[in-house]
Amino acid sequence: MGIGVLEDRYLDRPPGTSKLGEEQGPAFDAASTSDLKRDGNIILVPQPSDSPNDPLNWSAIWKNSIMLILAFSSGVTTSLGPMISPGLILISQQFNVNPDTVSTFMVGSILLFTGAVTFFTASGANIWGKRPFFVISTVLLLISNVWGTFADSFPSLAAMRIFQGIASAPLETLVTSTVSDLFFVHQRGLRLSLWGVMLGTGVLLGQIISGFIIESLGIPGTFAISALIFCLILPLMYFVVVETTYTKPHGGAKPDDKRPDSRASSVDVKDLKGDDLANEPKESYKSQLRLFRGRLSEDSFWRGVVKPFPLICFPAVIFSTLVYASFFCWLLMIGVLSVNIFSAPPYNLNPAQIGLTNVPLAIGTLVFSPLSGWMADAIPVWMAKRNNGIFEPEFRLVLMAIAVPLSTAGFIGFGIAASEGLSLTWCLVWITMHSIAVPFASQASISYVIDCHTKDANQAFVTINFVKALLSFVASTIGNGLLAKFGARTLFIGIAMLNLGISLLTIPSYIYGKRLRSWVARSEWAKKI
Repeated sequence: MGIGVLEDRYLDRPPGTSKLGEEQGPAFDAASTSDLKRDGNIILVPQPSDSPNDPLNWSAIWKNSIMLILAFSSGVTTSLGPMISPGLILISQQFNVNPDTVSTFMVGSILLFTGAVTFFTASGANIWGKRPFFVISTVLLLISNVWGTFADSFPSLAAMRIFQGIASAPLETLVTSTVSDLFFVHQRGLRLSLWGVMLGTGVLLGQIISGFIIESLGIPGTFAISALIFCLILPLMYFVVVETTYTKPHGGAKPDDKRPDSRASSVDVKDLKGDDLANEPKESYKSQLRLFRGRLSEDSFWRGVVKPFPLICFPAVIFSTLVYASFFCWLLMIGVLSVNIFSAPPYNLNPAQIGLTNVPLAIGTLVFSPLSGWMADAIPVWMAKRNNGIFEPEFRLVLMAIAVPLSTAGFIGFGIAASEGLSLTWCLVWITMHSIAVPFASQASISYVIDCHTKDANQAFVTINFVKALLSFVASTIGNGLLAKFGARTLFIGIAMLNLGISLLTIPSYIYGKRLRSWVARSEWAKKI
């Protein structure tokens, strides 16, 4: 038993299990690993090729620049959904539309259409690469914000938000697989935390800034400022974020000759070793700027579109989907419901003040997202060293021990504080606790599914994002009605219990995760997906 993770009786090394340290276990002999590439005493997983064009071999500055731009762009894109929250009541009054309808079309629709379109963008990115989707997405988001600036009716605003949701899909779902392209297993947690910081601060900081903009410039001002930001992002996206999908050019290889399948029955040492591609000429920067590179894979586009649906049968995907969707949805839900709670007595806050209530949440995200990222790498490596150098993806799930009590206490506390009309300080303390919990839960769930199903990271995150979008759409549609019917105390205690029930799936996932990964790897139906 590997620190609580039950061993599998069929496979010594199910997909995801890897060697990180010098210590030799029964499944790894010294001779088999002596010539593998390392970072200090950590064996690199996946093993990079010798090609200068392999993204794993690119300079740290280049890789981190790509990651920073994508994370920032993703954060700005994510902020487009909730940034309008402080002005929902103003929109309702201006166009004489009921609050639930406004919430549905201004917040819910953008999330729903983003989640739906990701099925197509993820499949397309696997075939034609991620770069064209990133650049086109940025252009369309710029157009959508210009549209929003000049929209003068509720139907126009609603149509713009749907278009914005469609345009947002690549920047919300292809970043995680880009992390897999650029970084080794022991480096991914920190980079995913950077992405998490941008997502969290995008959701929260966007509402803070937009509250002041709405108060002074009105609703169109928020879209005008967003358009200016995407004007700055576009050249960075075009000139820095080059294609990260690597295809090996050796003779006779098909375009989809990539790294070993993450669902193979085991990861053989010979599969971990890089090919002899040192003599491959380095691609010029001008060539890297090509937007379209032809097909990078012979996979079927339509098969890729439907592939995320059966992936929901994979235990790791089920767990990660439920946890990530739940924690992120409730963070968004707090932003939507707090508008009604804080704009009514005894608080009576205006849009700018409502936006400011997100300041402690944003600070919590900025402080604890990097910490969760460091822990997502450091704790599994520490555990692997005490497990004969063997890394198990389940080690990532330890972070849930921090997320679960924080979120549960936060929901219950906020529900009671809001229903009793306690001071604004108490309300903010409790909702900040859930904000702190989110990066730990998202780190655990996303890094876990990437480690378990690296090759299918695109499609797996499509599944995760779609369920998150669907849950968020439903929550934003009925949330205000539930708040009016049940009150803050009952509603938020119910949310706490639902979130806790989902989070407790961490226990069986940790204990039986290795056996479940083995079961998927050995299943004929899984190999056909």
